[in-house]
Amino acid sequence: MSNNTVVSPACGEEVGSIRVYTAEETRAAFVSARAAQAAWEHVPHATKKRIFLEFHDLVLSEKTALLDTICAESGKARKDAFEEVLDVALTARHYAYRAGALLRPRRARAGIPLTGSVRVNHEPVGVVGVIAPWNYPLTLAVSDAVAALLAGNAVVLKPDSATPLSALRVAELLYEAGVPREVFHVLPGPGAEVGQAIVADCDYLMFTGSTATGRKLAAQAGERLIGFSGELGGKNPLIVASDADIQRAAEGAVTACFSNAGQLCISIERIYVVDAVAAEFTRAFVRSVEAMKVGAEHGWNADMGSLISHDHVEKVSGFVDDAVAAGARVLTGGKRLIDGAHARGAYYAPTVLTDVPASARLYREEVFGPVVYIESVPDEDTAIARANDTDYGLNASVWARASTGRRIASQLHAGTVNINEGYATAWIAMDAPMGGWKSSGVGRRHGDGGLLKYTEARTVALQRWTHATGPAALDREKFAATAAWALRAFRDVLR
Repeated sequence: MSNNTVVSPACGEEVGSIRVYTAEETRAAFVSARAAQAAWEHVPHATKKRIFLEFHDLVLSEKTALLDTICAESGKARKDAFEEVLDVALTARHYAYRAGALLRPRRARAGIPLTGSVRVNHEPVGVVGVIAPWNYPLTLAVSDAVAALLAGNAVVLKPDSATPLSALRVAELLYEAGVPREVFHVLPGPGAEVGQAIVADCDYLMFTGSTATGRKLAAQAGERLIGFSGELGGKNPLIVASDADIQRAAEGAVTACFSNAGQLCISIERIYVVDAVAAEFTRAFVRSVEAMKVGAEHGWNADMGSLISHDHVEKVSGFVDDAVAAGARVLTGGKRLIDGAHARGAYYAPTVLTDVPASARLYREEVFGPVVYIESVPDEDTAIARANDTDYGLNASVWARASTGRRIASQLHAGTVNINEGYATAWIAMDAPMGGWKSSGVGRRHGDGGLLKYTEARTVALQRWTHATGPAALDREKFAATAAWALRAFRDVLR
C-alpha cells in the first residue's frame, strides 16, 4: 500500500494524503462489485429513489465542506466549484424521479396487430467503469455514477490523481444515503494500473478527458465489445450577431470563456463577431476581462482561480507565445501571474487575442485554459462557416435576438448550442442529452440516454393463435400475395 500527497495548485500547500490503489486491488474491487451488484439491481426502485433524494439533500446540506474540498485540490474559484455541487444535486434529483419510468417494461407495437404483443425491458449492464478528469473533480466523478447506480449497476471509479479528495468525500455521502459500499468503489491510482484494470474488467466504460486518450480507450472497449461513452475535447465557438445586446454579450462571454479558468470541455475558445458590432463588442469584452479578480481565496469574490498545475501554465503559455510569434496581438493578459498572492500558485492571466493566423497552434487546437481569440467576420453566415470549420463539435454559444439565434443554432455542428448563454443553460437541462459531435466524443450524458446507456435492452415478443409467418397449412405463394396486398392496403393504418 502507498500514499499520495495532494497539493493545492493555488498556493502549493499540501491539502491531503490518500491511499493509492494497484491493478490487483482494482481487480479485487470488481469481484466485490459484481457480487454486490447482483443484489443491488433487485432493490426496488422506490428504495433507490429514496436513497438518491437523500443523497441530493446531503450534497446541498454539506455544500460548504464540498466547496472547500473542491477549491483546495483544484484551485478553482468558489463560484465555479458551486456549479459542481449544483450539478450533482440536479443529476441525483432528475434520475431519482425519472429512472422508474425509464426502466419500467414498455409496450411496443407488434408486427401484426392482435396476433402478437411486444414488450421492451432494460437490465443493468453489470459493473460500470468511470474514469474521471481533474477539471471537475466532483461532478465528473459522481454524476455519471448516479445514473449508472440508479440503473441497477455497480460502479468502480478512478478519480484523477491530482484531485481525488472530492470523489472520496462525496462517496461518503452516497454511503450515508444508503448506497452499499461494495456497489460504489472509489480507487485513486495511476491510469496505467487502476485505469487499465478498469478498462479490462468493466462492462461499460465512461470516460471524460482528451480526445487522444478517448480514442485509445474507445479502441480498447471495442476490442472487448463493451459499451463506451466519452465526452472529449472541444474548440468551442461563440458568435455575436449584428442584433445582439452587446453589453450583455460581452459580460456573458467572460463567463463562457473563463469559468474554471477555461479548463472546461464546453468553454469558449474562439469568438466570431459580425463587423457591424465588432469594435463595440471587443471594447466591452476586453474591459470586462480586465476587471476580473483572479485569486486563491475561498470566499466568493474571485472571478477566476488558478490552473491545475505549473506544468499546465507552461502549456497554456506556450500556446500564447506561439500565436504571438505568428503575428497575433494580445488585447489583454498573455502572461503568467507571479506577484503577491499569486506567487506560489499556478496562475495565468485571462487572455484575449486578435489577428490570430491560421498557422498558430491555438487557432485549431484546444488550449484548455483562460485564452480566447476574437475574429471579425462580414456576416452571420461567415461566422457559421468559421464556427463549423473544426474537428470538434461539443458546445457553441450564440448571442442574438431569439429568432436570429435559433436560425444560427440550427446550422451549428455541435452537441449543445446555447443562445444568449455560454454553456450553462444546456448543461443544467438534465432532461436533454449532452455530448459531442465529431472528435468531441461519443454517447451522451443527461437525458433518457444518459441512464439507458448503462442498460441492455431486451425485446420479449409473444405470438398468439398462429405463426407470425402465416398458418403452416397455407400455401406459401398465397400467403406472400395476401401479405403483400394487406401491407399495401393498410399502409397508412398499420403505423
